[in-house]
Amino acid sequence: MDRVSSPDGVSIAYREVGDGTPVVLLHPSGLSQAVWRAYGFVAGLRDEHRLVMPDFRGHGHSDRPHDPAAYGMRRLVDDIIAVLDVLGLDRVALVGYSLGSRAALTLAATHPDRLDRLVLGGTSSRPLRGAFDELFFPGCVAVLREEGTAAFLDGWQRQRGTSLDAGSRAAFEANDPQALAAYMTSVDAEPGVPDTDLAGIAAPTLAFVGSDDGGRLEDTRHVAATIPDCRLLVVDGTDHATTLAATATVLPAVRELLAAR
Repeated sequence: MDRVSSPDGVSIAYREVGDGTPVVLLHPSGLSQAVWRAYGFVAGLRDEHRLVMPDFRGHGHSDRPHDPAAYGMRRLVDDIIAVLDVLGLDRVALVGYSLGSRAALTLAATHPDRLDRLVLGGTSSRPLRGAFDELFFPGCVAVLREEGTAAFLDGWQRQRGTSLDAGSRAAFEANDPQALAAYMTSVDAEPGVPDTDLAGIAAPTLAFVGSDDGGRLEDTRHVAATIPDCRLLVVDGTDHATTLAATATVLPAVRELLAAR
């Protein structure tokens, strides 16, 4: 892993593999850049693309502040820009899922000159108040902060009615629960991305979402309908926790968008 210092002094870890046009892969909440290798995106993209995979602050090998003020989408975007600058990358394709897609939307709105293509998975442009209660279970941030990661994962599994896959569970267990709770507390207060900003995104875009992804299905449909050049892909039979792993369906669509000229 390589590292770069963000403008506020937080150390951001990132990994590079492959060669070709640059693509930045932005992971979901609670996971890390390792998810892209686990779900086959690295193997599927590295021959044609230079893949840059940061760990968001509070995740993976990046620094893990415990203060909610250290988080927020603008800080996450600053981290991404710091990685691009140290690598000398002016324009890139962004591929993000969940948290990663919201950070990608924010970057597209604030730094449109750095964006070439955009892939948004399980995304939302609305204010994020209550988003984690919806995605995991009501009161999940307090459980994470006060009872720890095991209690959080048990609550999530009860809410879903099915067990988490071993890889996702291991990734969550590797987190610092206080840092993750601080991140969630900050993101919960995030305002929405205005429709005027979405309508101003000129980059060719793919939005994908699971057919069983609750409110995120509606949110992703809205984003796809508002961005001018956006294709929508609904993955049948998957929810928020399983759509990214539907590589056989998602990866060909991602490869098609990245290759089109």
